[in-house]
Amino acid sequence: MTLAVRRSEERGRANFGWLDSKHTFSFGHYHDPQYMGFGPLRVINDDRVAPGGGFPAHPHSDMEIISYVLEGAMEHKDSLGTGSVIRPGDVQRMSAGTGIRHSEFNASKTDPVHFLQIWIMPERKGIEPGYEQKAFADAEKRGRLRLVGSRDGRDGSVTIHQDVDLYATLLRGGDIVEHTIAAGRGGWVQVARGSVELNGTTLREGDGVAVTASGPLRIEGLADAEVLLFDMGP
Repeated sequence: MTLAVRRSEERGRANFGWLDSKHTFSFGHYHDPQYMGFGPLRVINDDRVAPGGGFPAHPHSDMEIISYVLEGAMEHKDSLGTGSVIRPGDVQRMSAGTGIRHSEFNASKTDPVHFLQIWIMPERKGIEPGYEQKAFADAEKRGRLRLVGSRDGRDGSVTIHQDVDLYATLLRGGDIVEHTIAAGRGGWVQVARGSVELNGTTLREGDGVAVTASGPLRIEGLADAEVLLFDMGP
């Protein structure tokens, strides 16, 4: 088992006033050839959007885009005619495919929103654009790994057009979850909030870890924490 830690403070950063964004991988004006993604995982942006701020309509293509809200609410609109508000516990997947335009704005004029924007490269180009959003109660994630995204949409997860299983968990201090990365696969662990210990390594909010070999993962909560785990094919 090989773990490569990407510390929160090492990430790229862009601050436009209305948006404070930290980039785990190269994005926008931030470029680091050592961090262009990991497997099919291309972007993890840790975004905080000021009240009333947001991203005006803009295009995407050939990308699976997942929004995971930690605090506040994001209002989504797209060229498919979809309109929704994404809140904590929701997982939204938008398949850009052959082309889509969308906008995302803080749904509140008074409170900030904190969310993770995740991009995953699809298994093939030119798929039909699509949208899916599902809610996962805290009880489903408390002290266990809840599958929230998968290639086949099993167990009520959103469908990701790539060989990726995405799990979410909420941990209190002392809670432990375990997962095994199978041979030929890789993983990424992202600490969205709080602090945990991963196979003996202490991780804090914003830290990420590339798992480059098969084997068991043991995640223990050190304080209240929210963690995402990506189990990915080659």
